Amino acid sequence: MCRMARPRKPLLSRDRIVDAARALVDTEGLAAVSTRRLAAELGVSGPSLYNHFRTKDQILEAVADSVSAQVDLSMFDGNHEHDWRTALHDWAVSYRAALRAHPNIVPVLAQGPGHRPAGLRLADAVFGAMVDAGWPPPQATSIGALMRYFVTGSALGSFAGGFPDDEAAYDPADYPHLGQAHLLAERQDEVDDRAFETGLTALLDGLAVQYEQVAAGAR
Repeated sequence: MCRMARPRKPLLSRDRIVDAARALVDTEGLAAVSTRRLAAELGVSGPSLYNHFRTKDQILEAVADSVSAQVDLSMFDGNHEHDWRTALHDWAVSYRAALRAHPNIVPVLAQGPGHRPAGLRLADAVFGAMVDAGWPPPQATSIGALMRYFVTGSALGSFAGGFPDDEAAYDPADYPHLGQAHLLAERQDEVDDRAFETGLTALLDGLAVQYEQVAAGAR
């Protein structure tokens, strides 16, 4: 019996295209993505991509959604005994970790979930958990928006990494309080992580005060 030879390369699929595009975005940025470049990376002809995606924008949307799908939502599934504050904290940490692993796609994610399934599931999980915890729907919506602003903003760039590591750049006559600023870049992760936790704690503390007011009003 004559058997058909296996293709040398795996058959083209939506997942293969998204994986290749995500790797390209991670290493070279959004501008590097094109159907021609992706076709070359995948070893296929350009038109074959159109069986899965009609435009470059659709590919980038799928890449963004693949990153949203990496965010842990298990703290909202009802099988954990997390209070709303702990769940929101743990989710924010997971959300930031996913975005920090793929920082170049953050500008696409910052536009909102659009029609992306994983992005919509993320929004649904946060909103549903807040309503279930007793937040009125309008405030639950505001919390979801607030958290997205905070997390995506923290992932758009590094505060510490933006300071030159050249001590000579900080003339005491001009910048009397930045004598140690040249050390920030080498401590980038430590500084940025501490800033994120400081901001997240302050944000949740403020929400806790509002929550007590909501609960008191309900009583």
